[in-house]
Amino acid sequence: FSVYSTLDMVPKQGHYANTLPQKQLRSRPSLEALRRAFKVSFPPLEIEVPTTDSGDISLPDSGTEELKAPQEKAPVRFGWILGVLIRTMLNIWGVILFLRLTLITSQAGIVLTWVIILMSVLITTITAISISAVATNGKVLSGGPYFLISRSLGPEIGAPIGVIFSFANSQACALNAVGFAEVVRNLMRASGIVIVDDLNDVRIIGVITVFILLLISLAGMEWETKAQIFFFIALMSSFANYLVGTVIPPSKEKQAQGIFGYRSEIFIANLAPNWRGPDSNFFQMFGLFFPAVSGILYGVNICGDLKDPNIAIPKGTLLAIFWTTISYLVISITAASCVVQDASGNISDILTGNITGVCMGQGCQFGWNFTECIVSQSCQDGLANTQQVPLNLFACWYYLVIVGAFAATLSSALGYLVSAPKIFQCLCRDKIYPYIGVFAKGYGKNDEPLRAYMLSFIIAVAFTLIGNLDTIAILNSSLFMCVYALINFSCFHASITNSPGWRPQFIYYNKWVSLFGAVVSFVLMFLFSWWAGLITLIVFILLCLYIYYKKPKLNWGSTIQAGSYNIALSASLALSGVEDHVKNFRPQCLVLTGPPTQRPALVDFVNSFTKNASLMICGDIIMVSQSKSKDDTDRLVKWMNKRKVRSFYSPFTADSLRVGARHLLQASGLGKLKPNTLVLGFKSNWRASSPESIEDYITTINDTFDSNYCLCILRMMDGLDTSDQFDFEVPADDMTDEGDSGEIETVFQDDQGKKTIDIYWIADDGGLTLLVPYLLTRRKRWSRCKVRVFIVGEELNMEEKVLEPSKTKTLFFFVLHHTLTSVLFSFFLLLLSLDRFVDSVAPFRLYDEPQEGVSVSQNAPWKISDREFEAFKLKSSLCSCRVVLLCSCKCCAFSRSLPVPHSDCTSALYMAWLDTLTCGLHCPVVLIRGNQENVLTFYCQ
Repeated sequence: FSVYSTLDMVPKQGHYANTLPQKQLRSRPSLEALRRAFKVSFPPLEIEVPTTDSGDISLPDSGTEELKAPQEKAPVRFGWILGVLIRTMLNIWGVILFLRLTLITSQAGIVLTWVIILMSVLITTITAISISAVATNGKVLSGGPYFLISRSLGPEIGAPIGVIFSFANSQACALNAVGFAEVVRNLMRASGIVIVDDLNDVRIIGVITVFILLLISLAGMEWETKAQIFFFIALMSSFANYLVGTVIPPSKEKQAQGIFGYRSEIFIANLAPNWRGPDSNFFQMFGLFFPAVSGILYGVNICGDLKDPNIAIPKGTLLAIFWTTISYLVISITAASCVVQDASGNISDILTGNITGVCMGQGCQFGWNFTECIVSQSCQDGLANTQQVPLNLFACWYYLVIVGAFAATLSSALGYLVSAPKIFQCLCRDKIYPYIGVFAKGYGKNDEPLRAYMLSFIIAVAFTLIGNLDTIAILNSSLFMCVYALINFSCFHASITNSPGWRPQFIYYNKWVSLFGAVVSFVLMFLFSWWAGLITLIVFILLCLYIYYKKPKLNWGSTIQAGSYNIALSASLALSGVEDHVKNFRPQCLVLTGPPTQRPALVDFVNSFTKNASLMICGDIIMVSQSKSKDDTDRLVKWMNKRKVRSFYSPFTADSLRVGARHLLQASGLGKLKPNTLVLGFKSNWRASSPESIEDYITTINDTFDSNYCLCILRMMDGLDTSDQFDFEVPADDMTDEGDSGEIETVFQDDQGKKTIDIYWIADDGGLTLLVPYLLTRRKRWSRCKVRVFIVGEELNMEEKVLEPSKTKTLFFFVLHHTLTSVLFSFFLLLLSLDRFVDSVAPFRLYDEPQEGVSVSQNAPWKISDREFEAFKLKSSLCSCRVVLLCSCKCCAFSRSLPVPHSDCTSALYMAWLDTLTCGLHCPVVLIRGNQENVLTFYCQ
């Protein structure tokens, strides 16, 4: 415990394990618990003292392990040498070293071969540095590059790379198995043994090899480690055998094969490239060689089996790259300094006297005439033609190099076969893609993915049946280049976002170098083979699109989130310095929805004209007596996301509606992303509400105008009524994101067809009364609706001077005239609407003489005097009559200018006026009032 309090805990690692899967989070006391009154309470302390058989107390020695109950044997864990260095070196040394390196050197020459090797190593070194930085940014679990990239860039990028990298490892296993099969086939052919033919022999041997490797993998990591140690010793012995053989003077038999020892003439002749065949070029050789360095991620692949991945991965990987690079450079230059390009292997081609004819090739300088095989292109030996393991030509002992070739190919194939299932198992456990969860199950103390092993085996066998080493190598290079590009980009992106969570222990990296590595890897993916690169890119995009569409519920704190925050912050700050212009005005709405699940019509209405176009904030004023947990807030946000509402949710605790609304008006938003319009639901239960509640509602409207906000009030006449919710709160148990509220359909979700939207622009408020209905028509559901605008005034003045209908093609303007017919019809409707107005205000009137059944309170400020009643009675009735007069009963939406309440107008009288203005229509009615500032313009200014 901490010295501050008996409840306060000292820092512990278990408190910070909440981001790890399958971990039990150790909880620390909450602030509420720490702030409670201190109570002295000491529970009884139970101490178990160990004793010996004689009864004496037995104390463990200092530093010894704690007493533990019998448990299962701990899983195998490896250090940086055995776990990363040796395994990565074995994975890098593979089939290309023994079967294709001398071929590449003969065609590209020493200079370009070194360029190819150094460029490949540059890419792998940059990638190793990037992966070391990412791997040391926190505790690494199993999953290799997939785990690192997915937790860095998110599942959208990490999951496709997990699939591609698992596939690439299985394919690399087939590549090395085919290489091993070629060596065995050549030995069998030298002995006169043929199973079927050259191609099918490679396929048969390769499949048998992959099956044997599968059995070794299924035996567990301990057996696999023992096999890798044997392979490493065999390879070291093979290299030593080769280097010693290069300094031993060659025999006549070896000279017939083109080997003459270290000669400056051979070295100089082999410096320049000697391309052979129409498809032979620099990038072809580059793509053929690159699989020779692609095994650098083996340590990352088995990071779950390492004792300390943060130290083992960077140290072991970089050292492995260094030593394997030295070996490639040494072997390429020594082979090209000792062997001529072409040789017949026929000992009779030695020159015993003066040359009487034409002698072609480098062998002429050393007393050999290989002209005949060079002209006929039938040379079987030499640097460019040997069909056997090239390094065995130099060896002191032929079979030791063969053992080294076996060790290189089998160790790499085994390493890839072990890596692929572990990566895929981690991907399956994250449950991102469907139908692959069956491969997530692990077995034994090491959690071996036996089912994933079988899947990798099937993929490896499928590529082994191709039987062509060069074709498999090119496709494998493109797959690994895609992985390397994203590894480097993940390091760059994590660095450039400046996230506080980016704290790698490995500091020897540079974000711009990582970006360079990502770009180069992406370009080379296509230069190696455009069709392989295109296939890889298409598969990657399809896998990304699936995740983007499904949106799995995973939150790994990726750098994409950090980057989004940086972009939003920078854009908000930049926008703050931009002066407002009328052409860029957008109705940014603060909607007093309460819990959005209670007012879906109000939410859908505002979302209809703000989605992807403007700001929307759902304000929820919570009374002090009520409480709302974070889970309730999360459920409401999920409900809006499920309904595809693009809005923020902002709960606020206050004593009343007015106090909460006033604070939200002042504090909501950030910079230019600040609401300028308040949206309310009409209080249709105002007759049954207390005078204080009505006063609270009307005062909120006045506060809106005091804050220079625009105002919209929505009234629903049928269907889901959103008007009577201000005094009602749904229990938390009813606020579910999958409940009935999520299924409620509102009129704003229906296709409106070719109906009309009627706008009664009674007062010039700056144009908001016109703008909001127009924005509705930009939505697909409302796009076919015709907008009709009704105005009051002189026809020539309004149409020609102000509105100019020719410039507003989607609007149809109608001018209201005070004709004799309209007056007579209005008088008839006046009698009908007058009764409603009188009945509405009756309970709130302050009669000069007491009326039967009505109590009089002279001290009630919300009471309506006779003078006020008579002033509003005619005004309300005439406005109501015009609604019917102009035949708006068949429109799909009705909008009219909201009258501004006078300071001396009582709240009940104003509510009765609004009620009279909006009653009687079946469609949604919106009362809109701008802040008297222009929100639209008809001029290009």
